[in-house]
Parts: sequence; C-alpha cells; structure tokens
Amino acid sequence: MAKKGKRELKPPVFGSKHNGSGRVRKAVKPPKSAQPKKPQPTIPFEAADRILLVGEGDLSFAKAIVEHHGCCDVTATTFDSQPDVYEKYAPQAEEHVRYLEEEGQTVLFTVDATKLGQRKEVKKTQWDVVIFNFPHVGGKSKDVNRQVRFNQELLVNFFKAAMPLLAQAGTIVITLFEGEPYTLWNIRDLARHAGLEAQRSFKFAAEVYPGYSHARTLGNIDGGGGWKGEDREARSYIFKKKDVVAAGGDLQKQQRARVASMKKNKPADEESSDDEG
Repeated sequence: MAKKGKRELKPPVFGSKHNGSGRVRKAVKPPKSAQPKKPQPTIPFEAADRILLVGEGDLSFAKAIVEHHGCCDVTATTFDSQPDVYEKYAPQAEEHVRYLEEEGQTVLFTVDATKLGQRKEVKKTQWDVVIFNFPHVGGKSKDVNRQVRFNQELLVNFFKAAMPLLAQAGTIVITLFEGEPYTLWNIRDLARHAGLEAQRSFKFAAEVYPGYSHARTLGNIDGGGGWKGEDREARSYIFKKKDVVAAGGDLQKQQRARVASMKKNKPADEESSDDEG
C-alpha cells in the first residue's frame, strides 16, 4: 500500500492568518480608534454683547467680529489719530472704517487705553466685554527690564480705566503672545492687584476671525514683508471684577437671560444666520 505523502502546508500570506488546515483566512483588522474631536476655538463674546475694542491697529479685528460673528454693538478705538491710522495701515484701514460705519458701528480715534473714562462716547456705556488685543507701548527702551515695566504700567493703568466702565457681569479680555518677554509681564498678578480675577485663559485662534491681520505699532511693512503676528502662538485671558466673582452664578444667569431676551425680542425680519464659529 502506497504511503500517503505528507501534505504540504502553504506558507501564510502576509497580512493573513493560517488556521492549520492549509486554508488561509484574512486577518481581522482591529477597529480604528475613534479620533478625538478637535476642540472648538473659544470666542470670548456673544453677538449681542456691547463690545469695546481698545488699541485697534488697522481695525481688521473689529471688521471680522461684525462681519463673521454678527456683533451688532461694537465701538472700536485706536490710539493713533485718523490721519495716522490711514497712513500707517494704507489702504486697508480706511476700507475697514468705511465698512464698520456702514454697518452702524462706531470708530473712535485718539483714544488712550489708560484714560478711557475721559471720552464721553466710551464712558456713557456699560460694556459687556472690553477687549485689548496685543497691548504694547512700542520700542521705548532697548533694556528688557525697563521695557517690561513700561508694559506692566500700561496694563495696570488700562485695568483701572476699564473697570468702572464694565457692566455688572462684564469681562476684560487681554491677548498676548506666548513666551518671553510677554510672560515676564505677569498679567494675572497685575490684574489681581487691580481688583480683577482671572476666569480662564485660552489659545487665541486668529483663523476664526477671517480677514484679521496683526497690525504692527509701526504700521505696514513695505512690500508686504514676512512678519505675520497672526501666525504666532498667542493666549487670551478673561478677567472679571472680584466682587462679581464673589457673587457667584446669579450674575451669570442674569447675563444669559439678558442675551436670551434680546434674541427672543428681535423682530422676525432681523433674524440672521451668522456663524458663531
């Protein structure tokens, strides 16, 4: 009787499993782990808020929050005079001012961030949000320590000027670049000594403000240049008055109720579909 030859087993195919019977079955791929969702950028204001922008440059941020976030009660201020703004940030600044005014918003020139209460147009309103993006005194000194002190003085005096103008649950938002020398300013400590308390901080996402470009104190760079502040890492800090923080959630409920009431009472023909993202 002829001996049966041994059955040859075929080598397993790469990416598959051998089951011992000569048959090849495909390997079962493990399920892909769910990709974590990218956190949504923080927008530190509501469309219905009364917003005061301090230290604007070419007013591109002001234009962005009106055009793309539906803000309808914005007063944007610049430290420079109108002729200086138009010259330093030509041609975009004049275009941005025209857009804002056509949308019924207010633009004020020659407004000192440390003396806000001296302008009646600013003083007459209790602001829900006061935003100061990238405060800086400019190149007053080449000495780092002196320059840090100059900017700290600017912030302290700004805090003191802005606090009396806040609504009951109003907030102050400051945006600074990450890293030194900005971390040396110790903004949380400065705010605490002024009577404010930090609520939170978050990454400033320039991309959620289409059309926004970081305006240098000195103005546009000839030929466009490669310096783009909006591409640098930056962080925003939200502050409230200490007495408001101590009052707890009641004031927050009042603020939410006010916003909801404004939206509810808005005429039907004024409804909008502005994207808050």
